[in-house]
Amino acid sequence: MVERSLILASASPRRRELLDRCGVPFTVVASAIDESVEGDEAPADYVLRVARAKAVAVHRRHAGSFVLGADTSVVAAGRILGKPADADQARDMLRQLSGRCHEVISAVVLLSPDGRKTERLSITQVEFGLVHEAWIDAYVATGDCMDKAGAYGIQNQAGLWIRRLTGSYTGVVGLPLFETAQLLREAGLVEF
Repeated sequence: MVERSLILASASPRRRELLDRCGVPFTVVASAIDESVEGDEAPADYVLRVARAKAVAVHRRHAGSFVLGADTSVVAAGRILGKPADADQARDMLRQLSGRCHEVISAVVLLSPDGRKTERLSITQVEFGLVHEAWIDAYVATGDCMDKAGAYGIQNQAGLWIRRLTGSYTGVVGLPLFETAQLLREAGLVEF
């Protein structure tokens, strides 16, 4: 087993909680990067680029460590739905998802101390049931939707409206554990 430290390049409490399940000690260092979509960037390219940028930004300050970067986006009708800027935008996003299928794309990137990069992509199909306007208003009022791509957290009340999911539940939450564990095993950080 490699005796090097692991850093999670994310301030997300959900990612921290999920990575903790892998049983490898880590610290958290948030990365402050521009997460804007560039032009007509494809959703998968976007999440990989942002996950890489997060890892690189932290790796520059902690070059002797392994750094794990991740990003998750909700994609509806080919459009990336990021984190809502306000309550009105959150309501609009939830209306777009109501009664429809969408994709959740999660990327995870591991930079090793020598700068070697490995990465994985997780794509999950999620189908929402038809959501009532009164629930949308009540959910938005909780504030749970404001720091989440697509304005929902599947692990909270929004999970009550998920009719079907094909892929990675943890990828929808924000860190696909299967893919993350693959990267950690390949790097010798975990033995399982």
